[in-house]
Amino acid sequence: MGMFSESVDVACSAAGQPVALQWAGRQYTVCAEPVRWFERRQWWAEESRAPLGSGPGLVDHEIWRVQVQADPQRLGSGGPGSPEVGPLPDEPLTLDLSRHLGSGRWRLLRIHDALQPRTA
Repeated sequence: MGMFSESVDVACSAAGQPVALQWAGRQYTVCAEPVRWFERRQWWAEESRAPLGSGPGLVDHEIWRVQVQADPQRLGSGGPGSPEVGPLPDEPLTLDLSRHLGSGRWRLLRIHDALQPRTA
């Protein structure tokens, strides 16, 4: 499992659930019901002080675990003879995403399935 923080573009349903995302130049579609939870963050280590009335988002991070599949039209971006990196269209990839409650920005936090180079 890889853990890092990288910005991603996420499209959401009217209810606020992720339905698609764009990451590393590829488009992915959510292929299973996403799971949401909240994790505590050490705001006192990240912020010099807590702004008055800033409860939601100060203490907790909103985390979504999603299973995605790569859009088959976006695969195969490498040139002739170059290895392609990424899941096959029928292989789901499990990711953890975090949405900043104040700005609405999304970050990729964890990859639970290793990206394997494909061979012909």
